[in-house]
Amino acid sequence: MSQSNFSRHGAIDLSSLRKPGAPAGPAGASAAGGAPAAGGGASGSYVLNVSEATFQADVIERSLQVPVVVEFWSPRSQASTALSQVLARLSTEYGGKFLLTRIDIDANPQLAQAVGVQSVPLVIAVLRGQVVPLFQGAPAEAEARQYLDQLLNVAVANGITGRAEPVGPAADGEDEAGPAPDPRYEKAENAVGAGDLDGAIAAYEELLKETPNDAEAKSGLARVQLVKRTQNAPADIRTRAADNPTDVEAQKLVADVDLMGGHVEDAFNRLINTVQATSGDDRNAARLHLLELFEVVGTDDERVVKARRRLMAALF
Repeated sequence: MSQSNFSRHGAIDLSSLRKPGAPAGPAGASAAGGAPAAGGGASGSYVLNVSEATFQADVIERSLQVPVVVEFWSPRSQASTALSQVLARLSTEYGGKFLLTRIDIDANPQLAQAVGVQSVPLVIAVLRGQVVPLFQGAPAEAEARQYLDQLLNVAVANGITGRAEPVGPAADGEDEAGPAPDPRYEKAENAVGAGDLDGAIAAYEELLKETPNDAEAKSGLARVQLVKRTQNAPADIRTRAADNPTDVEAQKLVADVDLMGGHVEDAFNRLINTVQATSGDDRNAARLHLLELFEVVGTDDERVVKARRRLMAALF
């Protein structure tokens, strides 16, 4: 099956799928007859099989605190099986930054119909009961990681910074559940969750004074600053940027808005073009802003690597 981005416009409210009077089901239980096995071995899995009966508790309610990734699959689809293994590995690697839930569309046709699943595998995320489209098809692991990183950016922007607790035994061959939450970041993450962006910025900056090369603190600081900058973006900012290609502040803000919307390459290209069109302090300001956005996306991301090469060519 050909792979394509799943670009449903607008959020979908899934809370109405709960059946009146239906039991929510045990919060940590895995539904019977689920996806390819994630279990067997030591504790520490972040993979949960979900049914219509447990959807409210396992997806909607959990999404109030942590990002919930929902994988629609079918045992008849080889691509589904392959993707399930990739997502299971990533859920362990991310250590509870998101919970992976799996829905067998053959066993749960109502859920598939409600979301409009036309083919599998299909992967969405749920934040506070609202759908964030991710992708359709079976991308390579590196690309799936990029989608997940973008999801976490959106989660932070909406004040969702909790971590999922392990919901069952780790996958075969995995003795650890992944890295435990680092208490050094607790103050900053709690501030984000409370909507205190200034407090989170101060906490990350305090960490970086002690450990200037802390990559996670750098990334966290860049993400929170991005959210703060885009909170009150003027409605006419795109027009202003289009009319004034050398207006660095306008170009920087539009790049921020693009990045928040998941348009990573657009954001990078805009700032590289600004570097080419300006000089002196303006050029340096555009360059430094682009470097900050690299931290948000992740310096080892393929798109960052390509944009960094283009930036070097623009500078020299």
